[in-house]
Amino acid sequence: MLVSSRETRRWVLPKGWPMKGKKPHSVAATEALEEAGLLGKISKKPIGVYHYVKRMPNGASLACEVEVFPFRVEKQRKNWRERDQRTTSWFDAHDAAHLVDEPELCELLLHFAQPEPEAEADQAEVTLESVGRQG
Repeated sequence: MLVSSRETRRWVLPKGWPMKGKKPHSVAATEALEEAGLLGKISKKPIGVYHYVKRMPNGASLACEVEVFPFRVEKQRKNWRERDQRTTSWFDAHDAAHLVDEPELCELLLHFAQPEPEAEADQAEVTLESVGRQG
């Protein structure tokens, strides 16, 4: 699942800023619900990180590091908080890798697209969610 960013409309993973008192994987699950209406089970362990530059409303640039967590989607709600602000679409991991702008995220998605042979059957139901933090 990719979502469009609100400002540039480019394809991204659901992600957000760290939240005080919440673990990164919990934040990622919260962002998946708010940005894409996704409910399911998230891994506590990230599969990797990527970096990007966030353009702030005042024009400043902020270097961000984003942890990426596997997320088994059980349901997409019909309505969610940012539904009218974003577009969502399901892609297989290989196609998604070629739609994102960040080279490190592309590499993570391509690696995710090549599961271990015994995990291959489960792969179709898993998406990736992320949480950003300042670098």
